[in-house]
Amino acid sequence: MGKYDILTKYIPIIQEDSIGEWVVDKENDGTPEHPMQLPFVSYSEMVHKFINDVYTFEENNKDMELTRYGDILKDNGLERGAKSMKNADVSNLNAQCVLALIMGVVRAERFCDGALLDFFKSGCILKWLERLNSME
Repeated sequence: MGKYDILTKYIPIIQEDSIGEWVVDKENDGTPEHPMQLPFVSYSEMVHKFINDVYTFEENNKDMELTRYGDILKDNGLERGAKSMKNADVSNLNAQCVLALIMGVVRAERFCDGALLDFFKSGCILKWLERLNSME
């Protein structure tokens, strides 16, 4: 079993999974009697398991210092913004930096609904996992 299997096992699953979708309240009109619920992303079970496995990997691999994902990205010439992360050429990045990209997106979801959905749907998560898989 490889070091990154807890994450790379998702490669074939991602391609078949619905990932998630935005849920928008279209039934209520925003009046006090019918307040609207803010839009949110309803993620698939696979995405919830993926997030848990990212945190499990981090917990079991403290030597990779993934809680410092922002510094790791910066040290590799990347910014924590979506554009920089999406455009990152991972072909030459080491495992720590690829994992920092993944951790950065998982953490971003906590502050920006839909961030993770965007990175899954654009193919970035799959590309990053494939890069990790190539290092095993």
